[in-house]
Amino acid sequence: MAITGNKITPMLWFDTQAEDAAMFYVSVFADSRIITMSRYGKDAPGPEGTVMVVSFEIEGQRFTALNGGPVFTISEAVSFVVNCETQGEVDSYWDALTEGGDPEAQRCGWLKDKFGVSWQIVPTALPDYVGGSDTEGAQRAMQAMLTMKKLDIAALQRAYDGVEAAF
Repeated sequence: MAITGNKITPMLWFDTQAEDAAMFYVSVFADSRIITMSRYGKDAPGPEGTVMVVSFEIEGQRFTALNGGPVFTISEAVSFVVNCETQGEVDSYWDALTEGGDPEAQRCGWLKDKFGVSWQIVPTALPDYVGGSDTEGAQRAMQAMLTMKKLDIAALQRAYDGVEAAF
């Protein structure tokens, strides 16, 4: 079978949780699906019949998850950015992805999910606030963002506008 889809596909290395992770991610994102799942055969490095590789797609982006054993672990050095148009989207993704995750790894829109994968749940308006033409407003928005775990679009807007202390 030929590989089709994205030219570059992120590969996530798990000990034994590749299938669980892929199933979780496709449950969180509406436009997603499992593409293929292959299992270890007899005399393979993993237990026969267990999942070896899962190929899945989220919002048109292909991913591959591998059950490769405990040799390597996922780190915060790589994260996936989820661009959100509304606070409702921010809230929905944040709530789903933080469930069972690491609460100590939540800051400025970043989180670590229950599989150790890092995500950034980012309002598409964020650059307008922290990089806007009003430099004082941008500083206020940046200071407000630095106090947040989950990003709050309305609070960032208020900070940028100088309407009230948003942090």
